[in-house]
Amino acid sequence: MPQRRTLLLTRPEAQSAEFAAALEVALPGRFRVVAAPMIEIVALPGTPDLVGVGGLLFTSANGVAQFADRIARRDLPAYCVGAMTAAAARAAGFEAASAGGDVAALAALVAARRRPGGGALLHVRGRHAAGDLAGRLAAAGFEVRAAEIYDQRQRVPGDEALALLQGAGAEAVAVFSPRSARILAQAARDGGWHLAGTTSVALSAAADAGLGEAGFARRMVAATPTREGMIAALAEI
Repeated sequence: MPQRRTLLLTRPEAQSAEFAAALEVALPGRFRVVAAPMIEIVALPGTPDLVGVGGLLFTSANGVAQFADRIARRDLPAYCVGAMTAAAARAAGFEAASAGGDVAALAALVAARRRPGGGALLHVRGRHAAGDLAGRLAAAGFEVRAAEIYDQRQRVPGDEALALLQGAGAEAVAVFSPRSARILAQAARDGGWHLAGTTSVALSAAADAGLGEAGFARRMVAATPTREGMIAALAEI
């Protein structure tokens, strides 16, 4: 049997564990997965006000989880940036549609499905958000409110992950968000990490762009910004 390749997952711990389980089912025995979370999700106080809201905008599975933990209502339609977020929304009980892309695709999905004046759209988001979703939708005549209910705080990976990054022991690193990618790239520069023999695999072009000049030997972007797309990209390593 070929030796397992070492893969670092930069998502928060719970999501890394979920992805690792799906990866092992799809590609059994291919990878030795090590969690290397670059951010941790911290709930912010407050409960979103739904008065006058006609739909929800989710740009991450973290937003879905934080919202679902605080509010029991599931009658509002959920418009999601991608398939992974939409799957999380459906699992939480929402009727969800996926834009299958970035915030530009999400704005286009909303414009195709709704008309301005049908109630405000509530963007359930973290403190750090990529792209100007509210601006795009406002330009199309929609009222958008923001519910900032969690923070994506930087964290230091565990000892095993750090040793692999510092000692050229990681053969692949998976990045799922622009913020995680930027934190990883900055830590690599500050720490002098050895990435010349490492392949990065990004969920999207935006996540890949966040890596800047981190020094990876090879950079790959999933053909689709989905769990299946990431697994398919990893299968090529």
